Amino acid sequence: MQVLKGLGKKFGGAEQGSRADKSSGPLSTNTIRTVHFERGTLQAFDSSRNLPIPAADGTLLRRRRHAPAMRSPWVCPSCTHGQTSRRRFASSDSKGDKPYYVTTPIFYVNASPHVGHMYSMLLADVLKRWQVLKGRTAILCTGTDEHGSKVQQAAAKQGVPAKEFCDTTAEKFRDLAKAIGMANDHFIRTTDQDHKEAVQHFWHLLKEKGYIYESKHEGWYCVSDECFYGNNEIERRVEPQTGRTIMAAVESGNEVEWIEEKNYHFRMTALKDRLLAFYEANPDWIVPRARQKEVVAWVSNNLEDLSISRPVQRLDWGVRVPDDPTQTIYVWVDALINYLTKAGFPGWRPGREHEGGWPADVQVIGKDIVRFHGVYWPALLMALDLPLPKQLLSHAHWTLGKKKMSKSLGNVVNPFFAIDRWGLDTMRYFMMRDGGIEKDADYENSLVIARYQKDLQSTVGNLMNRVAKSKKWKLRDSVVWVAQKSSAPTSHKVEGSEELKALVDGMAPAMSQHMDELNPNAAIRSVLHVLSEANKYISAAEPWKLANSTDPEVQAAKHEVIYYASEAVRSAGILLQPVMPTKMGMLLDMMGVEAGKRRFEDAVFGKDLTYGTPAVDLGRPGEFNSLFPPQPAEN
Repeated sequence: MQVLKGLGKKFGGAEQGSRADKSSGPLSTNTIRTVHFERGTLQAFDSSRNLPIPAADGTLLRRRRHAPAMRSPWVCPSCTHGQTSRRRFASSDSKGDKPYYVTTPIFYVNASPHVGHMYSMLLADVLKRWQVLKGRTAILCTGTDEHGSKVQQAAAKQGVPAKEFCDTTAEKFRDLAKAIGMANDHFIRTTDQDHKEAVQHFWHLLKEKGYIYESKHEGWYCVSDECFYGNNEIERRVEPQTGRTIMAAVESGNEVEWIEEKNYHFRMTALKDRLLAFYEANPDWIVPRARQKEVVAWVSNNLEDLSISRPVQRLDWGVRVPDDPTQTIYVWVDALINYLTKAGFPGWRPGREHEGGWPADVQVIGKDIVRFHGVYWPALLMALDLPLPKQLLSHAHWTLGKKKMSKSLGNVVNPFFAIDRWGLDTMRYFMMRDGGIEKDADYENSLVIARYQKDLQSTVGNLMNRVAKSKKWKLRDSVVWVAQKSSAPTSHKVEGSEELKALVDGMAPAMSQHMDELNPNAAIRSVLHVLSEANKYISAAEPWKLANSTDPEVQAAKHEVIYYASEAVRSAGILLQPVMPTKMGMLLDMMGVEAGKRRFEDAVFGKDLTYGTPAVDLGRPGEFNSLFPPQPAEN
């Protein structure tokens, strides 16, 4: 028996601190056969256990494509011909016709959604909308993770069937996606039949390739965290509510229990070198980079084979292991495969995996599940020679009172209440502007109000009002003046015009760079900086003092000021559509920007000379900004 090292729950918890007995008895000589491998060598194979025997250096060689295939008696329930189809998998996407594919984590249904879940959804939604703004076809997938011990126990506690329990909470997450205006194309539930079949097919392929073996497993298991802990990661505690003495995980504080069982393991250690080589070749695969460095250190020092099933006596609520009804597939293996399910797996046409979007361009996750997505997920994909997602965006948490939101602590913010109070686009803006990627962000109502007043009312709304709702001029007149003016210079120079034009010209490239770097916060700040400068520009130029002059050159200066400032707000309105789709749509309507001229390429100084006539009633000239009216708390 080999004693495994305690793995710790950092990066989200895992199968750890456990013991696995990799030996399942001696090999009999009549069960050994050989198969050809790519390096031109032969490798022994134990047909009685359907496992390759590692070479002397412990590696498993890759079988040639023409070699006889290992077969499993498992049959997909939906297969009409009674046999599994054999697929070849691409190592990269096809150029030109792959949709942009972005995913959220699938949310566990043990509790109702809070603003932390909303933040994950919004990040993915903004990333998708940004790609659509730039003219690319994009796919967004979200959903719910519905299997596992926590759900099984929670349903039993309420005295309802597990599926009924899941149906109720899954609907709340679906409602949240609608409430935030999420442009998701898929909402997956791990209880969906097509997903369960995808999981079983994935298992079948892992087993076929020799990556699954059965052995004894023991360790401290935490139901709440869905993971094992090592002896150095637990401690004795007194439960405050009951006075009970319990064994608990040091990091989470949740109760653990000692488990001894026989289950299946994934040969993750066979992929250690490939994982480390991948991280080295792709240092920005996980954003922010600091989390990838932590993952590399963990893989280098702690990687062990992964327990990937549970006895059905302990976990009945889940996907059954193919060919073994006594075992249930580990919930995280089940959950991770959801990203493939909605990309069309396992029904991909040979060499056309990219048609459903795979590999994912960005997978949005919370920082507490980095290990699952940064270690287990690439290892599972590598085992089947499937393309890896292009990037993982691992965001920080929202806190309340500087503490992580937790249902048990009662310090959660209900996203539905927040949207009702502050408005949808206000919440979208606040969370994208102030949410943390590297560091946690603390939620406070006072911060929502401050951001609304400073950024949305005083900067965006104020500039739009100044150029489009003045009593002293009409925006369309200034746009027409620019369209018809001669190239002859005037003696009346407007200070700051060329500087503002340069800022407007640089706004779209700057935002695009930040979005490519998966930093919406910086992208938004770059746009607000230009609008702030445009407000300073119009204040300094004082066009209201020029409005009544009959001097052509003075009128020219007035038109220049109005037009230059309007170009800043028009371009910003286009670029901020992914963040505030409703409000920016209203802004562009107020400015008379045609629906077909609101694309990324239109956010260039001077690109559109057709706007200026409002498509909606602006109200009385000089009326208080109706785009961002006072919040109820301000009245």
